[in-house]
Amino acid sequence: MMKALLIEDETAAARNLAAVLREVAPGVQIVATLESVAESIEWLRSNPQPDLLFMDIHLADGDSFRIFGAVEVTAPVIFTTAYDRYALEAFKVSSIDYLLKPINADDVRRALEKLRRLTSGERLDYGSRVRSLAAQRQEEVFLVRVRDRIIPLQRDRIAYCYTSNEKVTACDFDGETYPLDKTLEALQALLPERDFFRANRQFIVARRAVKEIAVWFGSRLTLHLTVDTPERIVISKARVPEFKTWLRAVHPAE
Repeated sequence: MMKALLIEDETAAARNLAAVLREVAPGVQIVATLESVAESIEWLRSNPQPDLLFMDIHLADGDSFRIFGAVEVTAPVIFTTAYDRYALEAFKVSSIDYLLKPINADDVRRALEKLRRLTSGERLDYGSRVRSLAAQRQEEVFLVRVRDRIIPLQRDRIAYCYTSNEKVTACDFDGETYPLDKTLEALQALLPERDFFRANRQFIVARRAVKEIAVWFGSRLTLHLTVDTPERIVISKARVPEFKTWLRAVHPAE
């Protein structure tokens, strides 16, 4: 009997998928239904790998691709998602299965049949493609919720990231803001040092966004960006040498 793990934070969607599986594949046993990135990581660390995972892209506590960075997933994965053009294009290029919500019986049947036809070597290659896509998504794009939609925010569109009241916001070069589910410390680890600088406790700024640099009170610097910021960006006296080194590294002629 094939064992399947469902990772889905919408109760109705999880129930629908379970019902569809009972209809088209009664031989599939659902071993657990999980609702978050953290819960999924813990479960995968503590239990044998299932034969198959159905994984929603966006969970309550963030992008499900984070799971692959925390634990090795060797089983084939079928992603489920509302319409996400970037994700669908990436899946098509990588030949990775996905199901669009609301999920129907015919789509599940086709996905399962495709997996059944894979040889052992093809299964290993399939898992490698999934992990490669997950790593690429983590590095290059963040999934953000805008009202009732989930959209991709590509890294090179970010002008700055800002934290206030334990909430982190990214602002793009058009001045549009997006809530992020990561801390500023986590973002700092994901954003390349060549292109982004941690100005202070509240701001990470993109090199391309820096418009002017001014001396403030003789020893500190203030940054003016190409887009408006919620408050003044100040670089402390202690951080000024580091900032100048970073700036010279990316602007050696200056």
